[in-house]
Amino acid sequence: MLQSYRRLFAVPHLGSLLFWSLAARMHIGGMPIAVTFLVAGWTGSYGLAGLVAGGLTVGTALGGPIRGRMADNRPNDRLLLMSALVYGLGLGSMALLPAGLWWASLPLAVVTGVFQPPATQIGRSLWPRITSGPTRQSMFAAEATLQELLFIVGPLLAAAVVGLGGGRVGLLTLGAIACTGAVGFALALRRAGHTRPARDAGAEASPDAAPRRTLLADPRLLVVIGVVMLMVAGLGSVDLAMVAWARELGTPGYAGGLMAVYAFGSLVGGLIAGTVAGPPRIALRAFGAAAGAALLVPLLPPVLELPTPWLLTPVLFAAGLAIAPTVAAVTERLGDLAPPDRRGEAYGWMTTATTGGIALASPLTGWLIDHGGVALGVAGAAALATLAALLSLGIRTPGRTGPDGGPPTGGPAPAGPTGTAAGPPPPSAPSA
Repeated sequence: MLQSYRRLFAVPHLGSLLFWSLAARMHIGGMPIAVTFLVAGWTGSYGLAGLVAGGLTVGTALGGPIRGRMADNRPNDRLLLMSALVYGLGLGSMALLPAGLWWASLPLAVVTGVFQPPATQIGRSLWPRITSGPTRQSMFAAEATLQELLFIVGPLLAAAVVGLGGGRVGLLTLGAIACTGAVGFALALRRAGHTRPARDAGAEASPDAAPRRTLLADPRLLVVIGVVMLMVAGLGSVDLAMVAWARELGTPGYAGGLMAVYAFGSLVGGLIAGTVAGPPRIALRAFGAAAGAALLVPLLPPVLELPTPWLLTPVLFAAGLAIAPTVAAVTERLGDLAPPDRRGEAYGWMTTATTGGIALASPLTGWLIDHGGVALGVAGAAALATLAALLSLGIRTPGRTGPDGGPPTGGPAPAGPTGTAAGPPPPSAPSA
């Protein structure tokens, strides 16, 4: 296992690039908590607070492809610095609004979300340029795994800061973390010599890269983005169901622990996936993630009333094992399918799909829980994840035949582990 990660971090500057890329995203998971407490403190209404938090999410979704396209055409370090400046000013302005002007936080949240620093798009566009073969597979697995840690650390950090200093301090702190991470990532890109977008760095532009042609016109990319949206909608619903269950038990504090167990299972699965040789079977991993959600249904009320939620933790851990491996494989495949000079835009659409999936999941799962209990909410989550898995049968992986494979896409040879051109990887056994 360690050999795969030793090879990964032997790539020059990769450790610093990955660290700062993730640091620039640390605030994302905790942002809804800070915004909710801030606006609820002003208005006394969680509905209005959710509306403003949703506005920030809508802005992020709208800006994803725009910021990704900018990353494909402009120096990435300058883009990060300018985005961080506007994003930080937007969050600071929201935090310092007088309570009587709370309504101004909604349009301000939407505009601020559009300028969220595109660290995700830039990082994921960069990995295929500096890694190849098994090293690239380990790279995407490591990123997906470490992002699971952010899903745990971000909300916990936000809750701690809000608990100590209130919503204003929480929002200002998360804004400072976001800006610091973006600046650090920009400086890491400069040190590594990777500030230029792919087209300026010598990547071959594809004939279909005309500005007026959307990447969504490519059915292969559309399938991958659809899988992301449905999978996030389904698996995100499990977290919401855990919150509802903990509230029904009268112990809402259990929700964080249950969600952490689910995320920890994903983390462990991602670490293991990063050491497996051969192209990943995306559909197999996606069906594994869907099956994990389905395993939870018969163990939840009203189907079964467990005396303590902690009896569910082994199953919850197992249910999470396939999440990070699925995310890593789909993310890597999206980068393979997108033209090298438009990967930022492709990952921008992935960001939009992710936020869209969350927006779809929340009201649907809430309605199911209200009408049929926690088990029905998780059943809905499993159904969405199963739809994603069925759709993933249409994703062809280079080097495979049948529903899960197909001929590799054309284009220039990817960069090797040290940034040099790499030849085709040696044959290896199929792996999950």
